[in-house]
Amino acid sequence: MERDDRSPGVAGYLILRPRITPWGYLVRFAVKKTLGFAAAMALLAILLVAIFANVAAPQDPYKANYRNTLNAPSPRFLMGTDHLGRDVLSRIIYGARISMIVGFSAVGAALIAGSVWGLASGYFGGKVDLIIQRIMDSILALPLLIAAMVIVAIFGGSLFNVVIAIAFGMQARINRVVRAAVISIRENAYMEAAKAIGARDLRILQRYVLPNIMAPIIVIASVDLGAAILQEASLSFLGLGIPPPEPSWGGMLSSEGRQYFERAPWLAIFPGIVLSITVLAFNLFGDSIRDVLDPRLRT
Repeated sequence: MERDDRSPGVAGYLILRPRITPWGYLVRFAVKKTLGFAAAMALLAILLVAIFANVAAPQDPYKANYRNTLNAPSPRFLMGTDHLGRDVLSRIIYGARISMIVGFSAVGAALIAGSVWGLASGYFGGKVDLIIQRIMDSILALPLLIAAMVIVAIFGGSLFNVVIAIAFGMQARINRVVRAAVISIRENAYMEAAKAIGARDLRILQRYVLPNIMAPIIVIASVDLGAAILQEASLSFLGLGIPPPEPSWGGMLSSEGRQYFERAPWLAIFPGIVLSITVLAFNLFGDSIRDVLDPRLRT
């Protein structure tokens, strides 16, 4: 309980207010943002499946079994098998691990790069801002998928190259968001007071600027996670993503899904459904986080 000693009059009053626990905030979020909470639970389930893929997968996703090629969904193979007899469900589960690794790694790298350039651009301004923003303009001039395709085509398809290719295009938008947030707080009184007492620029950025721009950073990161996963699936669909035999949702849609769709439609239907649910869940969760962290959108 919290005590409030503010007292109107001589005698005063003792007001006890209940302190909200983390579980209380979680319940409040679940009640006010039902879709966002449902999306968070779905993402948590997908993340757990990706982490424990070796336990959750009923079959070996790499092992070919030519006696069970293109089997329809059944109690043994819940989502059927592909043209090599591999279990589709197991490959989707292992594909979730690839998607989560690429999504979190790409967004993390983009956040670091975009935030650093955005802080420098918004805080120092002048020529620093001009040079950085012209570089970001050149990056934004290319669509994300085209830029990623060029980078992967030059350096080759691998997990590391795919992450770098996706992060390269995403950093520009993050840079713009961080820069705008820094500019909005740059002229506040506490910033001028920090400069007046002789605080160094790095100290001001760490102590006063970065904590006050965490809300928009968290929001754009949650939304960009879905975009990064979709970018990876697009690259794999075009044959420029994670090379076989690693299972990838986009690769499953491309290689097996297109070639055998008329004969075995489950090869494209199930990976497409999982990919759509994951991206939709990230978008719904990001919108809910934005509503919670932005005071202008609170009801």
